[in-house]
Amino acid sequence: MNSAIIKRSVVVAGKKTSVSLEDTFWLALKEIAHQKHVPLGQMLDLIADGRDNANLSSAVRQYVMQHYYNAAQSARPVVRPDFVLRSVAGA
Repeated sequence: MNSAIIKRSVVVAGKKTSVSLEDTFWLALKEIAHQKHVPLGQMLDLIADGRDNANLSSAVRQYVMQHYYNAAQSARPVVRPDFVLRSVAGA
């Protein structure tokens, strides 16, 4: 597995910017967008709008992790009910 961080040019809210992500996070984000029937650009807009002073790359990682954490929790009972992952808007 290659964990190199790759800088990708994207458009968020109509402005060019970039995100630096490992391939795993980039592919996961694309898969989530596909599952939700949302264009990747719109998904990035939603993540950017919901972020909490985090840079966009960090916000994308948090979004992806929250998405898969939520999926795992709905698939099995909570083992540690005292553990709560901070909510990420739209995940």
